[in-house]
Amino acid sequence: MESNNTLYYDVDKSAERMDDILNAGNGNYSDGKIVPLRSNLTYTNGCYVYVTSIFVDIVGSSDMTDEHKRPTLAKMYRSFISECVAIMNSVGESREINIHGDCVWGIFETPNKSDIDRLICLVAQINSMIKILNYKLSKKGYSTISIGIGSDYGRALMVKAGFSGSGINDVIWMGDVVNSASNLCNIAGRGFRKPIVISSVIYNNLNDKNKEFFSSFYEGFKTSYEAEIINLAMEEWYEINCK
Repeated sequence: MESNNTLYYDVDKSAERMDDILNAGNGNYSDGKIVPLRSNLTYTNGCYVYVTSIFVDIVGSSDMTDEHKRPTLAKMYRSFISECVAIMNSVGESREINIHGDCVWGIFETPNKSDIDRLICLVAQINSMIKILNYKLSKKGYSTISIGIGSDYGRALMVKAGFSGSGINDVIWMGDVVNSASNLCNIAGRGFRKPIVISSVIYNNLNDKNKEFFSSFYEGFKTSYEAEIINLAMEEWYEINCK
């Protein structure tokens, strides 16, 4: 079958773009502790940087389609996503926030140990926010939700990808730190696991007080840590306003 769209697609220019990307020197990929500005990225460079990645998703979201009609699901997803984004965007360490289906994930600049401790407070806020959201869902007669949160720290490659000149592009984060946080998120809140699961790297960089909230478990040939921590101020707000 032949498509008229072929008229607008230049194969010769396509091949040239492929060569420009594939022949770019590896020297264009720099290392740094600070996440560069998006405007500094081109289609031929990139930056390696150490960051913390946090993933949050709804446990058993596929089952929700059997219980609610799509407009209701849309409102439930929007409520969950909007507040996850708001909390992630509220800290100075936030550098990138993405939405993929019912999953919200962020990249955070954490060059100091104290930065990682602050992100544990952010995770506690997300956990307490779900309690408030569930109260409001129940009042509407909707089913409540449970979540999983996963986090890891490590080296990621930040690159710009898309179609040069089209205005269609995005920043892509590549590396084990992103994949690991996603995998930990998929474990969190499932089975007997608590809703927050962090890597051993995150745990080892926490202060002693925050370490006390977590317990270790062994799965997938590695040790991770789990907890169910809350934000006390938000819990107090819940007690006053959600009765």
